[in-house]
Amino acid sequence: MKSLILVAHNLRSTHNVGSLLRTAEGLGITEVILTGYTPYPDLGAADARLPHLKSKITKQIDKTALSATATLPWRQQEHIQSVMDTLRSDGYTIAALEQSTTSMPLPDYTMPQKLALILGREVEGLEPDILAACDVALEIPMFGSKESFNVVQAAAMAMYQWRFRQ
Repeated sequence: MKSLILVAHNLRSTHNVGSLLRTAEGLGITEVILTGYTPYPDLGAADARLPHLKSKITKQIDKTALSATATLPWRQQEHIQSVMDTLRSDGYTIAALEQSTTSMPLPDYTMPQKLALILGREVEGLEPDILAACDVALEIPMFGSKESFNVVQAAAMAMYQWRFRQ
């Protein structure tokens, strides 16, 4: 069965997290995993954050998520390496959505049935050790003068490619 899991690692913006969740829900993505210091919505009884911080962050995410957290499977896990190890053992190909010297153009990539797409920090991208642990790096070709897309817009292009182009 076709499955795409997004792993959002060390994103800072609650608005980007909300927008990512909303876009993933709209395209029927299997699951979103929020790792590292990526902000996350209320975890309920298991959430150890201070109540006022939990409430503030959840409200900021919900502003752009528009309740996608209620209909999209998502979870928070601090350590990305354990997430990657589990996904790999479950048969997922681990792909970084990242510009690098070894990345291949997204339109040229044949998506596998089970894909885990790793998204990194908004400005700096993925840390080198995480990038090295991925099976492949995928890059969205740029045709204007800017060097990169916003992390959510880039993820949306990759999700669309997965959903409709393969």
